[in-house]
Amino acid sequence: MLSSSLASRSTKRRRLSETESDSSSEPGSSSDDESSGNGSESGAHALMKSMLSAAQESALFEDEEPTMKLSFDTAPTRVSKRTPTISNRTAPISSETTFTSLGVKPVLVASLEAMSIRKPTPVQVGCVPPLIAGRDCIGNAKTGSGKTMAFALPILQKLSEDPYGIFALVLTPTRYAHLVQYVELDSRGSRELAFQISEQFVVLGGPLNLKTAVIVGGMDMMEQALELGRRPHVVVATPGRLVDHMNSNGDEWSLSRLKFLVLDEADRLLTDTFATELATILSKTPKERQTCLFTATWTPAVENLANATPQPGKQKPFVHRMTESVETVGTLKQHYLLVPSHVREPYLFYALCNPPESIANMRVAQPEPQKPVRKSKGGNKAFKPPKIDEDAIQQPPPTIIFVSRPRTAAYITKLLQTLGVRAAALHSRLKQRERLNSLNLFRSRVVAVLVSTDVGARGLDIADVALVVNWDFPSAPEEYTHRVGRTARAGRNGMAISFVTERDEEKVHKVEERIGTALTELTLPEDKVLEGLNSVSTAKRIANMELHDSEFGKREEIHAKKAIKRTKE
Repeated sequence: MLSSSLASRSTKRRRLSETESDSSSEPGSSSDDESSGNGSESGAHALMKSMLSAAQESALFEDEEPTMKLSFDTAPTRVSKRTPTISNRTAPISSETTFTSLGVKPVLVASLEAMSIRKPTPVQVGCVPPLIAGRDCIGNAKTGSGKTMAFALPILQKLSEDPYGIFALVLTPTRYAHLVQYVELDSRGSRELAFQISEQFVVLGGPLNLKTAVIVGGMDMMEQALELGRRPHVVVATPGRLVDHMNSNGDEWSLSRLKFLVLDEADRLLTDTFATELATILSKTPKERQTCLFTATWTPAVENLANATPQPGKQKPFVHRMTESVETVGTLKQHYLLVPSHVREPYLFYALCNPPESIANMRVAQPEPQKPVRKSKGGNKAFKPPKIDEDAIQQPPPTIIFVSRPRTAAYITKLLQTLGVRAAALHSRLKQRERLNSLNLFRSRVVAVLVSTDVGARGLDIADVALVVNWDFPSAPEEYTHRVGRTARAGRNGMAISFVTERDEEKVHKVEERIGTALTELTLPEDKVLEGLNSVSTAKRIANMELHDSEFGKREEIHAKKAIKRTKE
């Protein structure tokens, strides 16, 4: 039992706790702007009402029967008591299955090979052929299974036959739209996802001279309007910002010839958070479009759409579902580390510097970071040169550390940099330029560790991440699967280590129940951990002093308070 393990190890931990007498652990801060939670299931209710209006152009899959209104509008919080959805299961991938055998054109196969992608994943095997054939599709697959490629390939193939803009629209959810106290941060959480989707389209569609536009909040409206006016082939957008452009300059561009509509992370888009914006967007698209929904979580709203009776002359959407309930891949080794919350830092440092053998060989030689030509005021908050010689320690294999708050991300990043570990931060308090810079530094292996809040948990597609560390154990099982899904992607090996404290026992049980497997305990040699205690304690004090001196998050807190005040007026 986890509880008995905690009790039996408490005596051993006391020595470390007492040795760590200074109180320089990362202090509390303002309310967490990274909390996510699931979209309310009642969102299916509101959204279906808006989409099933008299104008059938607003329906996702053109449902027509009056009885479907009743089906969508009743019991939205649970799956309807109907015949279970019969999924179009795909046979196991044989060694002969290739992108060519799926019907992908040679020009796109060449782009895939240039990216070292030669074998399709199950979701690609299941969804690419029907999408190429012109069918609507609902794709349900694990995080990190290649869902973006599953819709990008058919879109680019169809585009190559008849290129025009705007050909495809990919909608991604805004992560913080439901948090009133952080309204000015409402779209930062999905920018990385939107830019990464666009990046995959650009890389795949290079030979096609593809033009893309990313329309998300927090960016310059005028520049985005000019991009839309140039009629890009593919638009990746968050619903709220796209509707803003429809209302302000909708005469300059149109979705009237749209061929593909994609709802990425459909489980979150089909909630009341996005109902109004999504209904507006759908009303501007043609009935002849192809509609694709992709999700890692099968919700009642998705189930209802899969079961919907199609309009006469239309086929039901093709459905690809996961064939097993486990939401993490078999190549992922999942461990927990029992440590009191106030002494996690030395264990983190030891685990990074002494990774298990199964991932130690994934270390890469990091290139030297480029020195800036000139010093900008305030410097780059995402990455600063370490305080000590980096050659004094061996850099970890590519690692993402997930934390719950922006302040914690900044603290852990400064701590590791002080200890000689090349690290960069990714959180909502950074400017967009700094956030993209952090991703580029990590992708190019200039830094070995990316310290991220949950803004990075969904959709980040970074190859060869060896290790995911949960500094704060996630409160929801869904967030756990999204976090650990950053490693062991597309058949590669990977490891997840979760710090478990005295308050996390119930959370661990919920995760284990969700994924259908037990996390195994990871034990580290305490004597070896203690050897680095003095240097870690010094680094903790330095990190906290730097955070204090920089008045981290002060401006955002003031804006948040003003936003709350405006909502009450």
